[in-house]
Amino acid sequence: MADDRKPMANDGWRVRDHQLSATDHRPLGSGNGLRYERVGALPVYRLDRLNDDPSLVHAIFTRLGGVSLPPYASLNLGHSVGDDPAAVEANHNRVYRALHIHRSQTVTCHLTHSADVLVVTAADGGRIAGRGDAMVTADPGVYLSMRFADCVPILLYDPVRGAVGLAHAGWRGTVKNVAGAAVRAMVDELGCSPETTTAVIGPAIGPCCYQVGDEVIQAVEASFCDSTCLLSRRHKRRAHFDLWEANRQQLVAAGVSQVLVVGLYTACHTDRFFSHRAEQGHTGRFGVVIGYREYVGQ
Repeated sequence: MADDRKPMANDGWRVRDHQLSATDHRPLGSGNGLRYERVGALPVYRLDRLNDDPSLVHAIFTRLGGVSLPPYASLNLGHSVGDDPAAVEANHNRVYRALHIHRSQTVTCHLTHSADVLVVTAADGGRIAGRGDAMVTADPGVYLSMRFADCVPILLYDPVRGAVGLAHAGWRGTVKNVAGAAVRAMVDELGCSPETTTAVIGPAIGPCCYQVGDEVIQAVEASFCDSTCLLSRRHKRRAHFDLWEANRQQLVAAGVSQVLVVGLYTACHTDRFFSHRAEQGHTGRFGVVIGYREYVGQ
């Protein structure tokens, strides 16, 4: 009965945030110029450094403000997790309206836990560009979009070239250096400079919660010259892996001038974010969007 008393949104769906805790709208995180604010009807995280460019659109969404029912409550943007497809479409439309962009301008990809990078152009607008875990573009009016639930979102931004990138780094993508591959694609394919590029490491599972076993430990030790600061061993065959620091090191090694780690924990804050690990795989995906408008005021 409580749900029936919820007010209808202007798209005819009921907002499902009543399923979540009363603390949902308190800000989390305040370092590196991180802001928790409303964009349209949706709460998002944005960074002052990126907000300084009026033509740049960026938003790290939460799980709040959508219409999906548990366990996908409420702004689930993942089509492949078992949610009602109509609810997922309604959630996507809410994101587009909040950012004042069109579906035909957004580009996404099939995530494969790889280091494959897709170079995206305006011709890719409104569709799935292919299979990979990073996208880059220098075309204005193209908005890169991905979904997350513990893996690391990496936003890349070169204001001099007017180019952006977005990467998805789980443990497999991290040991394959998807972060470095995305930077190299921006340099080699788009003419960017690492020295004028800023990277943002977004909300992801923190080292406090990300316990891993032999397979991951061996892969990390093989991929990093010094893995001691990345693996905190608390058991002979178990360790906690710091995905944030691993990707930060790779971005610095790629020459990125400034790397901002927002320090938001997904598994510790399932009232705010979806977490595959904390919710045993039964959950949705929150979204990240970045791109340049075709002109300021669009």
